[in-house]
Amino acid sequence: RMEGQGSYTLPTGTEYRGTLRDGMFDGEGELLFPNGGTYRAVWHRGVATQGKYTFADGLEYTDKKWHYCDSYDRRFYTEICSGLKPAGISQLTNLDPPRKIPEGCYDCGDGFYNPETRVVVDYKHRFLRNADDDEHEWIIRTCRKAWKETTQHQAKP
Repeated sequence: RMEGQGSYTLPTGTEYRGTLRDGMFDGEGELLFPNGGTYRAVWHRGVATQGKYTFADGLEYTDKKWHYCDSYDRRFYTEICSGLKPAGISQLTNLDPPRKIPEGCYDCGDGFYNPETRVVVDYKHRFLRNADDDEHEWIIRTCRKAWKETTQHQAKP
């Protein structure tokens, strides 16, 4: 079994770097995700006991009192770093300009979701997963969708 300092790449492309003991993550280590995110943690027998996730753009996640893009402060991280756009110009996602969503699909954060096939693919259109009923409902209810027609602000006459 793996023992000591090392790295291990999972089939998903996620890489673990850190201490291994009896074939498990144990001690300080980090998971490096293909999307650029990093999870640094202290592990005990393969289970993270404390840790911090950092998104690819540098935004750090905290599990308690995390006021990111909520009713307390609705700005995206790029708006926090670079400032708000002038009045009348909307920023719909953290990316500006936002990704173009294939017709009939939803942008679910780590890729695109097609509700007809119930499949999530990454932004290079590689298979990620099949959505279960709960994820399907959540995506339909909350995620940004590609529309057949564009809607624009109509100025009052």
